[in-house]
Amino acid sequence: MRATRAVQKILANYEADTPGVKGNLCRILMNGRLGGTGKVIILPVDQGFEHGPARSFAPNPAAYDPHYHYRLAIDAGLNAYAAPLGMLEAGADTFAGQIPTILKANSANSLIPDDAPKDQAITASVDDALRLGCSAIGFTVYPGSSAGLDMFEEISAMREEAAAKGVATVIWSYPRGEALDKDGETAVDIAAYAAQIAALLGAHIIKIKLSTDHLSLSAAKAVYEAEGIDISTQAARVKNCMDAAFGGRRIVVFSGGAKKVADSVYDDARAIRDGGGNGSIIGRNSFQRDRDDALAMLNTIMDIYRGKA
Repeated sequence: MRATRAVQKILANYEADTPGVKGNLCRILMNGRLGGTGKVIILPVDQGFEHGPARSFAPNPAAYDPHYHYRLAIDAGLNAYAAPLGMLEAGADTFAGQIPTILKANSANSLIPDDAPKDQAITASVDDALRLGCSAIGFTVYPGSSAGLDMFEEISAMREEAAAKGVATVIWSYPRGEALDKDGETAVDIAAYAAQIAALLGAHIIKIKLSTDHLSLSAAKAVYEAEGIDISTQAARVKNCMDAAFGGRRIVVFSGGAKKVADSVYDDARAIRDGGGNGSIIGRNSFQRDRDDALAMLNTIMDIYRGKA
């Protein structure tokens, strides 16, 4: 595998990282139909933990089987597949070496009381990632939660260990908690802040949500207005978040959220492309569809990122 100039340029932004970490990032960036372009699509399947099995897999019962997700990611030509420990273990031998994997190392569940602080439990280790041949660990943090500072400390320690062992780190940075209302969770100033926090925590790949044009923090709103920062379109908001990710020096992928019509998914992909984002991490919008429909949709998204649609 020879890294393209586009991938070499991205890897050059990670100036403090070892050849092991960069090698694993290169595996992800060079894999699949988008390999070598600098664009990335990752299949994440942690929803069984977060939402429960019926809400996650009943719309497409084949998706109850962990092998289904490996095959979907491989056959679609995606860059990587991310899942919690049990999901990866259930197919790790059958699909060894066929697609880069990301071990989601912490998780929550929808049975936790609504008034509990937003938090996640550590459910896997860096050594689990090494044992399973993973390219990266994944970890969620909740900026805005009273438990958020503890989560920052947890991923700081785990990221240090992962880097020492040549494993890259992906941070899901999801604003959520007592400090934020629903509008604030997807506000553009909060989304950009979340991207900045993940970058400062040492994430090699940052996962955030697409944002609205709402400005949640009064102090930030004053700056956005005084500096004339464009947030009028989704593409402009993607650019704002990329600016927050060290001026685009970090890989940022945007989550797809709940299942929606295909045209809406395509519009999101065009906005990510036009705003300079690196790609999508798309779960329910793929595995909750019939396999043939999912493959067709993912193929179109890849065409969009290649500038062909």
